[in-house]
Amino acid sequence: MGTYASPRQHDGTQHDRDMTTDGRPVSVPLLSIQPGDSPRLNGEDKAHIVRLAETETDLPPILVDRQTMKVVDGMHRLMAASLQGHEMIEVIFFDGKNAADTFLRAVEENVTHGLPLSHADRRAAAERIIGSHPQMSDRAIGRSTGLGTKTVAAIRRRLSGDAPQLDARVGRDGKVRPLDSGDGRRRAAKLLTEQPASSLREVAMAAGISPSTVLDVRKRLERGESPVPVRPDAHPDNDPCTAEADPKASDTGAKADASRRGGLPSPALTVEKLLRDPSLRSSEGGRQMLRLLHLTAAGADQLPCMTANVPPHCVPMVAQVARQYAQMWQTFATEMSRRALVVDPVGRF
Repeated sequence: MGTYASPRQHDGTQHDRDMTTDGRPVSVPLLSIQPGDSPRLNGEDKAHIVRLAETETDLPPILVDRQTMKVVDGMHRLMAASLQGHEMIEVIFFDGKNAADTFLRAVEENVTHGLPLSHADRRAAAERIIGSHPQMSDRAIGRSTGLGTKTVAAIRRRLSGDAPQLDARVGRDGKVRPLDSGDGRRRAAKLLTEQPASSLREVAMAAGISPSTVLDVRKRLERGESPVPVRPDAHPDNDPCTAEADPKASDTGAKADASRRGGLPSPALTVEKLLRDPSLRSSEGGRQMLRLLHLTAAGADQLPCMTANVPPHCVPMVAQVARQYAQMWQTFATEMSRRALVVDPVGRF
């Protein structure tokens, strides 16, 4: 049976909890632990609890909020320990600032290991996090909940009538970025015109945008273009490449695309499904492949609009590179098809 013994034990009092600040597991009385705010809509999986209770290997420590002694992650392990008759269990303490941060941590823990959260669990968690952490970017929330960025954005749009509207969001890297960089781009353009010798970083700090955005503004000015790119909804009737997406039209287009591909879903939908697969996210090689597939899927819709932006003297080289990339993807697809016949000979998936 799994054991929860630890070289360091205490009785679960507040004094002892205050002493364990180094993140090391400690052993506390099972009865001192309280159920936490679980992201699982249907509660714990009884079959999974039984499976854990029957294992003979040591189970990882559970994560517990130091102040409330409520489980942040590990209810299945806690119940398994109870079934095994243990009186003590190993815990790692978490110091959450508030209940919202504790719930966010619980979601992140359940997404990265253990029994996966269902799609409904993750969507519900995303809705709650959007409400409690509106400053978080769609990408950051997507990473925390195991959802695609577009899915989180759609949930945010649906909740926008009730959720607070901010002019900036915090990304996965912790940096604050404005939702609309138009004003910053215009400030940067003015600074670049008045002080052409200023560095990109100096202009970025003064304009409140990133150095890479300043570089883009500089290039646009050199080409005689506006420092602010044309918004996708600026000319919905004139330019199919910049038209605002109509949900009905998008749905019709997706169905037409699927019909042309023999009923296959769009690459973007398939990649979004792969992004939620824990087995791929658990290894560096899998994460690298997911990043490559995601970038390719994200840029696929922009390819028809990019042809007009290629200068005439660059067209042959761009065509050559495109053909080489196409050949590499074809070789990769052939190898994946060969492996598919081995792992799924009857076409179950």
